[in-house]
Amino acid sequence: MNEGTLIFGIRAIIEAINAGKAIDKILLQKGLSNELFNQLRQALRGSEIPFQFVPPEKLKRLTDKNHQGAIAYIAEVNYYSTEDLLAEVFEAGKTPLVLILDRVTDVRNFGAIARSAECAGVDFIIIPSRGAAQINGDAIKTSAGALHRLKVCREDNLKHTIEYLKEYGLQIVACHEKTDKLIYDADFKKPTAIIMGSEENGISGEYLKRSDVQVKIPMTGNIASLNVSVATGVVLFEVVHQRL
Repeated sequence: MNEGTLIFGIRAIIEAINAGKAIDKILLQKGLSNELFNQLRQALRGSEIPFQFVPPEKLKRLTDKNHQGAIAYIAEVNYYSTEDLLAEVFEAGKTPLVLILDRVTDVRNFGAIARSAECAGVDFIIIPSRGAAQINGDAIKTSAGALHRLKVCREDNLKHTIEYLKEYGLQIVACHEKTDKLIYDADFKKPTAIIMGSEENGISGEYLKRSDVQVKIPMTGNIASLNVSVATGVVLFEVVHQRL
């Protein structure tokens, strides 16, 4: 990890939080307890920044500087609010096309997905605040710069976000293999949010239950499985096809 993407030291991280810096996540040393550390915990309570407790060895591997038991990963992009962006789409008179990524953790897959999404006219991408790929230099490079143009929302509770999208008239389309309906059978001319899941675990059951339509990509080969970035591109360009 390039240390240029890190902030270390409790005071420096508190200042970054208070200044509204976009932070991907914070690593905190297990067992740490002092007044300064408590101030950091207090600052985190007012934010949606994901954090986790790790052994001191992990922090030492990231930097040999005096980190005081706390290291933050600075985001390469700014994150936005789903509510704000959806309002902008409607105000512009567009038919929303939103992409939700459930636990897509591979950085290069994420970058490739963002590239396809930008080309297909996706209005914005929604990711969970935990269990998502870090948007770092590799992701931006793989996206061919699309991540500097395409807005990303990081949400603490995807269930609530999906319900919010449904409330505002978007159909939720879940793409996975265990369904009979093909992508060509869905009506993508409607306001739509498409959910794509991880290659390892697919889409969470709780999100599948909240979907309005479940579709799959037809395949005739022996492997019968696509990389998630390729699959996302196939689905998105079916949307383009229908909307043209």
